[in-house]
Amino acid sequence: MGTSSDRLGESGFRSLYRRLLSTAPGAASPRGALETLTPDRVLAAVREVRSGRTVSLASPVGTVAAPDDPRPAEHRLTAPEGGVPAPGGGLEFARDRFAMDVHGDVNTHLDALCHVLYDDTVHGGLPAADALTPEGARTLSADLVRDGLVGRAVLLDIPGLHGLPWLEPGTSVTAADLEAAEARQGVRAGPGDLLLVRVGHRRRREELGPWDASVARAGLDPAALELLAERRVAVLGGDGNNDTAPSPVRGVDFPVHVLAVHAMGLHLLDYLRLEAVLPLCAAEGRWSFLCVIAPLRLPMATGSPVNPIAVL
Repeated sequence: MGTSSDRLGESGFRSLYRRLLSTAPGAASPRGALETLTPDRVLAAVREVRSGRTVSLASPVGTVAAPDDPRPAEHRLTAPEGGVPAPGGGLEFARDRFAMDVHGDVNTHLDALCHVLYDDTVHGGLPAADALTPEGARTLSADLVRDGLVGRAVLLDIPGLHGLPWLEPGTSVTAADLEAAEARQGVRAGPGDLLLVRVGHRRRREELGPWDASVARAGLDPAALELLAERRVAVLGGDGNNDTAPSPVRGVDFPVHVLAVHAMGLHLLDYLRLEAVLPLCAAEGRWSFLCVIAPLRLPMATGSPVNPIAVL
């Protein structure tokens, strides 16, 4: 593990960015790393199912303001008026309305490939001005995954590797940590897999209370993305937002987002809740399972709230 004091210079980051552009399987594809999630690999993932048990990997949607959620989701009942049924009985319908900031620091969401702008471009080098409009994204939107993400998920428990309940904010997970967790858990991430990295963010929040995660959180070391490119994984998810804060790269905020989404074409899953599936994996002695993710049909959106389901 590293800390935010172990910082990479911007020139070193750009060198890493260029290497990933030349080596990552999704770098040159408009579908990004989804090219590695083939029908054959989906069929293989289905064979991971043994007990048929299903578990949500999503955090509950936050509707109360908190240090890490100053603009929480809005949910209100729209009918019956005032929440009180009309007198006299008869037929009525309870209805409600929901609105949220998709890319927050609490709610589980998927980042589309248009989400990250770097050097005035989006994934594939497309000028951002051509990709985005006031109404939304013309291309690389959440609609790219309208048919869902279904594949083999591999869960790596980094706090468990180090005998900790969670990693403290500011800690970075290295490639060596990922490989050590694989060895400890007897699993290996490979082509087309959905790699889920637990840093314990949600457990820390639930036990100690919320904090401003925009300034302090555990995440991946940017250099660890080279291992993901080598393994040809299709999706990266974490129970934080995958980036360490403060940024371990001088002059570049959210370096993992830049490398994963912009360079590699990896859809990111941010702010998962992995605490429910963790003990089940430990009890069964296996750390891979079928995972089903169904983003909303939002044709011009830069992301979507999701409720990933682990099928054991």
